Amino acid sequence: MSASTRILILGALLDGPMNGYGVRRRLEVMGTDQWANVAFGSIYHGLSKMADEGLLAVVEAGRGGKVVYELTEQGREEFHRMLLTAWHEVRPIVDPFQVAVTFMDRLDKQELLQALYSRMQQLRMSVEILGHAMGAKQRFGAPQHIDENLRLNRSMVQAQLDWVEKAVERVEADELP
Repeated sequence: MSASTRILILGALLDGPMNGYGVRRRLEVMGTDQWANVAFGSIYHGLSKMADEGLLAVVEAGRGGKVVYELTEQGREEFHRMLLTAWHEVRPIVDPFQVAVTFMDRLDKQELLQALYSRMQQLRMSVEILGHAMGAKQRFGAPQHIDENLRLNRSMVQAQLDWVEKAVERVEADELP
């Protein structure tokens, strides 16, 4: 389980006990599947693992396997430590697209242009969707500052779109690859 997923699960439980479905819903409302690459299926495993580590306590084991968890003091401390680390530590953004860019010379010009045009269309759509999503998450219970994640994500997508548009011009002018 990634450090980001751990922070998100622990953070979702800051306001009180919840079962796995409740944690998942809270993370879905915040749109974490879009900007944090959370595999929602890993939430249940993560809850169990963090309970084994003493970060969470089981407060209710209901019928049908519904287990309600709450943060322990150790869990609150771990959340705080990990949160501060995430704020202060600059890490590279891992994007498979950069791997593809590394080998762009292995595609012929038409394949590369098709791929770039396809990516450009998807990026434009993403920029538009993210713009519409800002402010909308609050209707479903997300805190207002969640829009900052959307703004950051939109800026990163826009930066990639800007690069792709320039790359298309350079490929068409036989300057790349």
